[in-house]
Amino acid sequence: MAKELSVEEAVERAQRIQEERIGTIRGLAEARQALADVRESAARRLAEVERETAEQIAAAEREDVKQYGAAQAAGWSVEELRKVGYAEPDKKLRVRKRQSRKASTPARPDAATSAESDAAGVAADGAAE
Repeated sequence: MAKELSVEEAVERAQRIQEERIGTIRGLAEARQALADVRESAARRLAEVERETAEQIAAAEREDVKQYGAAQAAGWSVEELRKVGYAEPDKKLRVRKRQSRKASTPARPDAATSAESDAAGVAADGAAE
């Protein structure tokens, strides 16, 4: 006949099995945390590489525009440069146009009242719709 287990032995065996199961959950939790950490770190590195690459491309584009302008300043026309094999740069330097100063208009007392009446008229038109 098989020997009957005592209560203590049965509980001890069950606890060992349960500890093994809990150990696998601990391992899974640690692996998931490691995966999340690696993904986060990789995302930061990728963003940094993308930023650095964008800066390098922008610097190269600025240099391309500068050298194309220098070629034109040396007497090469756009057509001649195109014949040689150099089309106009993809990114041209942005030139800001100077805005002319608006002449200051003297304040008229009737201007404020006409603006108020215009605003009232707009409000009335809006209410009619």
